[in-house]
Amino acid sequence: MKVGVIGLGWMGRVHLRNYCEMQGVEVVGVVDPNEDILGEVAQQFRVPVHTDLSALLAKDLDAVSVCVPTILHHDVGLAVLGRGIPALIEKPLAATAAEGEALVALAKSKNLPLMVGHVERFNPAVQRVKQLAGDDVISIQIERVGPYPPRIQDVGVIKDLGSHDIDLIRHITGSEFSQVYAVTSRTIGKHEDSALITAQMDNGVLASINTNWVTPYKSRRIHVACKSKYIEANLITQEVKEYSQFSTYDKSYSVREWPL
Repeated sequence: MKVGVIGLGWMGRVHLRNYCEMQGVEVVGVVDPNEDILGEVAQQFRVPVHTDLSALLAKDLDAVSVCVPTILHHDVGLAVLGRGIPALIEKPLAATAAEGEALVALAKSKNLPLMVGHVERFNPAVQRVKQLAGDDVISIQIERVGPYPPRIQDVGVIKDLGSHDIDLIRHITGSEFSQVYAVTSRTIGKHEDSALITAQMDNGVLASINTNWVTPYKSRRIHVACKSKYIEANLITQEVKEYSQFSTYDKSYSVREWPL
């Protein structure tokens, strides 16, 4: 499989490193406007480097990772899909809903795979939560907080962190958002750095997201209330606990810790 990487910031290098470690995958080229970065990457990974996107897209490619700033996802994604190349675009898919819809429409019209880098779906803790919850979900709460990351300048905390949780709620509940109420605040940067989101899904499940860049420590937790159980998961340590046989009268319950 022949792949390319567009954008060599922190996330782009993660994609590149993983591709280089995968058997059966050949990185035929990478693109970034910064020649200093290209020099470092060429020396470290021994891959062809380009400053011009068209030079990479002219190659024989099976897929491309798009890891440029969010504001560029639309234009770069259209260029990639327009050349008939499947794309894995880092989250969020685009800066606006309209731009995201345009990318999806083009991919569909050309029958091309288009994926978004929602990596949390593949977190073993998330997979266990989804398995345990089944179709029994009453409500889901997600906390994703931590300190402000200076490297992220182009988007706020909702697009950077909250996009994971918006996707996870859809993934775990198997439903789409029906009603949404959200409030945000800005303390540090030029975009929002705190957000509280409350929602109801089409299937009636209640959902909430607490995400911010004003917490001194990193926390990634999910709480799922079901009709017959309660599930909590730490997405960092990948610890999952399932509470069952509980009584609201005498406050007794059974708990099972799931090894992953």
